[in-house]
Amino acid sequence: MTTAEHRRSPNGFNLVPPPGWDVIPLRTGTKEATDHIVRKAVAQLPVGFPKDDVPKARLKLTQEMKKVVHRARAKGGMTLYLPTERVHGVALPVSIVASAPIEVPRVRSDSGPEAVLAALASVTPGAETRALDDTAALRSERDVPADPAQGVDVAHRRVEYFVPVPDSTPDQYLAFSFSALVAPGSDPDFYDTLVELFDAVMGTFRWSYS
Repeated sequence: MTTAEHRRSPNGFNLVPPPGWDVIPLRTGTKEATDHIVRKAVAQLPVGFPKDDVPKARLKLTQEMKKVVHRARAKGGMTLYLPTERVHGVALPVSIVASAPIEVPRVRSDSGPEAVLAALASVTPGAETRALDDTAALRSERDVPADPAQGVDVAHRRVEYFVPVPDSTPDQYLAFSFSALVAPGSDPDFYDTLVELFDAVMGTFRWSYS
């Protein structure tokens, strides 16, 4: 089998999250993954944490995990990546959601994914083309202000990658969405660093084959 033939039928992808992150599948095995994260968080409670408050902390963590999973599933997510260990004592307010493949009609019957990406780039602020495992992808970045009326409770920085699946019929695309909650008065450089972290994670993207 030649390299070109090998690359015609990816059946998935691999993404390497940073150390201290956990992966939550959103189709099967979700409860087992979230229970593991809650147990790990409870085990990491600081010394001196009141023993009588542990059940309350466990319940709160479980409820928070359910909310995060619900939001990811509402976006069509199939995999959720979360930092579950603090960095220099700071809990990173970020997440990555990989969405299930979606079909996108071609711009013209004789066009391909490149034309679709170009059309999307023309109407997407902050969009640019990046290569992921030899596949042209569209990257966009924007700040999303808080707007409770639109269901956005907290302002956040959002970065998205839109990736065509090679030689899929009909044309299918994967979406990867990074979100970092923005605290009022926080240093913008901090969020730039978080975005760089996400871009580095996307740099580990590789197609997988049967």
